[in-house]
Amino acid sequence: MPDHAFARRSSSRSSSVSLLGALACASALLTACGGGSSGSNTDPDGVVITFATLVRVSAEAAGTQCANGGVRVQSGMDIDSNGVLADSEVSSTQYVCNGADGSNGSTGSNGLSTLVRVRTEASGAHCAQGGSAVLAGMDTNGNGVLEDSEVSSTSYVCTGSNGATGPTGSTGASGSAGYDSLVSLSTESAGANCAYGGQRLQSGLDSNRNGVLDITEVLATSFICSAAPADTQWVNVTGTAVQAVSNTGYLANASANVVITLPASPTIGDWVKVTGVGTGGWTIAQNAGQRITTRGLPGGMDITWTAEALTGNWAAVAMSADGTRQVAATSGDLYVSTDTGGTWVQRLAGQPWSGVASSSDGMKLVAVTNGGAIYHSADGGQTWSDDGTARAWSAVASSADGQHLVAVAYLGAIWTSADGGASWSSHESNRAWRAVSSSSDGRVLVAGTNGAQLYVSTDYGATWTARASGQYWWGLASSADGQRLYASVDTGTIWMSNDYGTTWEAQGTSRAWRGITTSSDGRFVVATTSGGTVYQSTDSGTTWQSSADGGAWTAVASSSDGLTLLASKSGGALYGGSRRSSTTTGVTGSVSGGQEDALQLQYVGGGVFMPISYVSASLMFTVR
Repeated sequence: MPDHAFARRSSSRSSSVSLLGALACASALLTACGGGSSGSNTDPDGVVITFATLVRVSAEAAGTQCANGGVRVQSGMDIDSNGVLADSEVSSTQYVCNGADGSNGSTGSNGLSTLVRVRTEASGAHCAQGGSAVLAGMDTNGNGVLEDSEVSSTSYVCTGSNGATGPTGSTGASGSAGYDSLVSLSTESAGANCAYGGQRLQSGLDSNRNGVLDITEVLATSFICSAAPADTQWVNVTGTAVQAVSNTGYLANASANVVITLPASPTIGDWVKVTGVGTGGWTIAQNAGQRITTRGLPGGMDITWTAEALTGNWAAVAMSADGTRQVAATSGDLYVSTDTGGTWVQRLAGQPWSGVASSSDGMKLVAVTNGGAIYHSADGGQTWSDDGTARAWSAVASSADGQHLVAVAYLGAIWTSADGGASWSSHESNRAWRAVSSSSDGRVLVAGTNGAQLYVSTDYGATWTARASGQYWWGLASSADGQRLYASVDTGTIWMSNDYGTTWEAQGTSRAWRGITTSSDGRFVVATTSGGTVYQSTDSGTTWQSSADGGAWTAVASSSDGLTLLASKSGGALYGGSRRSSTTTGVTGSVSGGQEDALQLQYVGGGVFMPISYVSASLMFTVR
């Protein structure tokens, strides 16, 4: 009898038959075996009814059962005789797991397909009443047929005892047995149904009872497609342009720049590789609606700076978490913006402002003056009130909710407030305090002196501990949780702490550092210099790159995601910064590399391609 799958359960009352149990995919192995068998019950008339065994196949995500994902095969008795295997009826589960790409051995097949064959199992040790055997293995000879020598795993779906013949009806005739359900598997060539080939699964009822699923008996057809080949198919491009095809690599091998246009209609998971061979380099171009995320690429997080306000001796800047609401102060005036720096409105004048801070929503603002009072606003800067003090305030910081505030006075004390500035408490000794920062909850605080140590508090300012060494500290910045801290030194280096300020380490080059800011996670850091440029780091301060023109840069502020920035110059303009996180959407966007640069992109849906690997011999890519 030819290889096929069938299940037969009969009684004089009814016959219920169903079976599904076939799968083929690249680099897969059947890793666990389980079998189902029929059960019986007796109805009130004394007739024994035997239930059918059903099999259900579904996708198995990567996890404990299958490290690289695969398929779950469940089986059980059709207790309610509705022809559907319900979750409550599942009695056995086995897995067909995807192997690692390109490996040889027990977990992979170096691109070989896994085939599944179902055959009749005679009564015996495996199935007392007979049934079906599910065989799986690698198609080692590549002929599309699972031969006996290639079988590496077998499971069984066993038939139970036949039910008793029901009572004779009014015509005296016995009930008739039902038809067998058959399933057949055959090789499917690469084409419209399966891009890389696979298996064709056909099922139907054996209406002529010959034990073979004839073409006229096929009721349903489905396809089990193989994965893309493990080995990349490379195309050597010696011209100036090529239209890319999904899951293909391109060698840009020309003396002029080679333009590789992304696939126009990719499927999620499709990829494209580009390697620069020739001296002309390469450019990956986009179609309408497409863009490439660049957060993980060297050069992919560059900042574009734009002058956006009147000139002045800008001393301090701050912004809301999303960067929409901003505040900036000169030595005499204070301005606010509610459109990410597009327009600015003067709110206060005539004060020697030295520091400003903002709550995360930008509605609660605080500003300090050198020799004057502390000013508060609860409506985003439209109206202000002051506390009537007269101290040489040098800096101020705020928690995310605006309730916990900390301010330092030059040659004075550290002052904290837990009620949004309604009342204040003094701490520590009188020192030449010049900078201060706060975690988002106000618990971790750092204050810097002009020529002495840093002082750290981890209890909302109640107690302070001297840290680091004596330096001319100028600016401070904190991650949202306060674990990662940054400090800038005038004519010194950038200092970092990764343990809430307990230990500090100097990083980078000695410069006339001024203001410093960071994203909430501490990854994106920006620092200004006086007489130099603005520098940025996209790896938590490990490496730094110049990001703007030279000038007397002073303060800088960042949104929580690090994508929106505001920097100031003394005697110059305010500058809005926009950090790139992707290419420009559409045909004007692109990523370019040079000779010996390589990049692999994967399509993740919504017109977006994401880098999944790169080699940057040129140190960074060009992103447009």
